[in-house]
Amino acid sequence: MRVDLAHSEEARAQIAELEARDGYVSDISRALRYRPELFGEPVSRYFQEVMKGPSEWSEAERELLAAFVSKLNQCPF
Repeated sequence: MRVDLAHSEEARAQIAELEARDGYVSDISRALRYRPELFGEPVSRYFQEVMKGPSEWSEAERELLAAFVSKLNQCPF
């Protein structure tokens, strides 16, 4: 059985655009664009709910925590 591990043409174009604009593309950005119907879209909806849905924390507080954790993990945010 062969497993196709390549991004679609559309995803490759999006990744190239991000790389040209930002100088890098994070692994999570690449993962979200690989088979988006299976992983990217459901996870993106979850991220939106976590970051913008009802919470005792403001959206700004959640963004600050995400940036702090990214920094600790040496991950560009």
